Order: sequence, then structure tokens, then C-alpha cells
Amino acid sequence: MPGPRDPKSSFSEGSPVQGSLISGATRRSALGLLLGAPVLSACAGVQQSLSQFSNPFSSSSPPPAQPAGPPQQSTTAGTGGVKVAVILPLSAAGNAGLAAQSMRNAAEMALAEFQNPNIQLLIKDDNGSPQGAQASAQQAVDEGAEIILGPLFAQSVPAVAQIARTRGISVMAFSTDSSIAGRGVYLLSFLPESDVNRIVEYSASIGKRSVAVLVPDNAYGNVVEAAVKAAVPRRGGRIVAFEKYGADRATPARTVAQQLGGADALFIADDGDAVVSVADAMTAAGANLRNIQLLGTGLWDSPRVYANQSLQGGLYAAPDPAGFRAFSGRYRTKYGAEPIRTATLAYDAVALVAALARTQGTARFSSDVLTNPSGFAGIDGLFRFRADGTNERGLAVMKVTSGGGVAVAGSPKSFGA
Repeated sequence: MPGPRDPKSSFSEGSPVQGSLISGATRRSALGLLLGAPVLSACAGVQQSLSQFSNPFSSSSPPPAQPAGPPQQSTTAGTGGVKVAVILPLSAAGNAGLAAQSMRNAAEMALAEFQNPNIQLLIKDDNGSPQGAQASAQQAVDEGAEIILGPLFAQSVPAVAQIARTRGISVMAFSTDSSIAGRGVYLLSFLPESDVNRIVEYSASIGKRSVAVLVPDNAYGNVVEAAVKAAVPRRGGRIVAFEKYGADRATPARTVAQQLGGADALFIADDGDAVVSVADAMTAAGANLRNIQLLGTGLWDSPRVYANQSLQGGLYAAPDPAGFRAFSGRYRTKYGAEPIRTATLAYDAVALVAALARTQGTARFSSDVLTNPSGFAGIDGLFRFRADGTNERGLAVMKVTSGGGVAVAGSPKSFGA
């Protein structure tokens, strides 16, 4: 397979960075050139769920499973002059360690597919702990790292940020916990806020402005609550019912079911198993879910959701699956295994820093460059970093069918203001 196109002149028109434009280049093509991701048709493969790990904040806190193994020795990949640290819980037990290995493979795959990258990856194992992450970060900056990719767990990010800020370098972490984003700490992850904003925007565009909401009483639900309470009125809508649920789903379901007469949409934000349980509870409470537009987040990308009759026709926001299918096909060819769904984050992080190292001179990893409002094109579509360290993604709107998710609105080709 040919490698990515040369991402020269990477920023789109109107970029604050001068001397980096292709004459006559369109905004869209410039974005594609920036990240250098290959333009490929979708290949066969099963779309893995964004909720592959059952906890929606699986990258926020390590699972309390078996103790981690002994830390792995640091390794390097590439021979370029720009050093880039990659910090992952490679020796962590269970799913965390498996996820880290998949992300490491994806990072090295990006390095191999990018044509003549001038970067060297300094791959560090943080052992799944803040102490390990801090030690890895210190070692990396002492070795000359100009930017840090990772860590994965939210509790490890502040420890890394403390080291990075003393050297004035940026961190591109993979946590989904937006509370740890901040000055010089950017999250390259799938944040619930992007899902909420996209699905609320789309539902309003099709006339669904009176929304009933059910969210879990946990950290994920708290984030979604804040996002949906801001997004609905911003789009001219109103929330007619709002309930949180814990182990008891029947009582909140009855409360919302009694108020559905004033709603034209029902938003349920949870993973596949929980969404099915909530839908069943709503049906048991007398709600006819076929008479209301169901809305959800990317966690709905689940076989359980697709197989549930009550959820057919529901809409949720998620990355266009074509990008991941193409990526996973190349990954399988290279490694003989399936990538974890979030492996694309590591791929995009490495491809991005390689492109910036090639095109942006000494300012390559500065906040002005990283927060370019036109954003970047990645495996999962457009993304951009906000000044507060969070991100915004250009997501598709998918419809639940018995055969899987079907796009009803594609990912945007550019960001608005």
C-alpha cells in the first residue's frame, strides 16, 4: 500500500501560520494534506464499538484488576531529528495493557506510513500509574522530547503535565476526562460533549426540539448532563423531562414516560447494554418508543442496540465508520490482529506531529499551531483542539438498523467559526 501523500503546505487557507499554503489549494484538500492520512476506500471488516470497554470513561481510570507487571524497557522507533514521547500503560494488567499495545502498534504504523518523517518516537511504559507516568515524562524530556503523546489514564495526565510545563512543551493526552484538559494539555480522544452537540444540532435541524433526557448517575452522565443542558437551548429547544438512573431504572423511566406527551425526542446516553435496559424499562412503563425520535451518543454503536426492536430508527452521533474500517484493514495486514477502537487516536497523534514537524518549523508544537481553528483531518474525520485543551470532532449521524449503523448525515467537511 502506498504511504500517505506529502503533507506540505499543511494549513488551510486563512491559517495564521504564513508561508505554508499551496497555491490554489482548497480548504478541504489542505486539511487532508496536513495530517497526511491515506485516502482509501473502506475495506471489509467489523466496525468495533466505541464502547469496547464497558466503562464509558475507560481511559480515565485504570481497572482495579490484577496488579501490573514489571515496567517495560523504553524503546525508540524512527530515526528523525524531532523527538516525540509516547507514554502508554504497556505493562498494565488486563484490557488496559492490551489497549496500550494496540495503540503502540498504531503509533508505529503511522510512522511507517508517513513518507520520510523527521521524527523519532521515544516509547515509554508508565505501568498504569501516575508515578510511572511522571517518571516516564521526566526521562523523555531529559532525552529531548519536544512533545508528549499520552498518557491514557486521566489520573496520570496531571503528573505528566507538571513535568511538561517546566520545559514549556505540550501534552497530547488520550483521556476522555475533559476536566484534566488545560494550558498546554490537549485531549485527543472521543469526548461525550462532541456526541451531544452533534446529535442535538441534527435533531433540531429535523424539527425535534422538545427533548426528554435519561442519563446514568455516574461520571459519564454528569458530563452528558452539562452538555445536553447547554446544547438544547442553544439550538432553540427545551428539555421537557430530565432524570438520572442508577441500579433502579424503573422509577426514572416511569417519571419520564409520564411526560413524553410533551416531547418529540428522547435522549438516552449510555452504552449498549444499559440503553437496552432503559428502553425496556420505558416500554414497561407504557411508553411507545416507536412514536418518538430516539437519540443517543457514540456508545450506541453496539450489537445489543442494533438487535433491539425498540431502538430501531434511533439516531446517534459517531465518527464515520469508513475511516476505521480502512485503518483496521491495514492494521490486520501488518499485525495479524484486530486493533482496539481507540488505536486510531495514537495513529492520528503520530501522523499529526509528523506533519507539523515537516511543515511548521520551530513553532511546530506551539499552542497557536495546535489550536488552528480549521483543524486537522484524521482517521475518524475532522478534529480540532480548543484553547482550553478539549477537542471538537466532525461527527456523522448514524441510524440504528438491524444490520448496524447507517449514516443519515455525513461528517462535516469543514468546521464553522
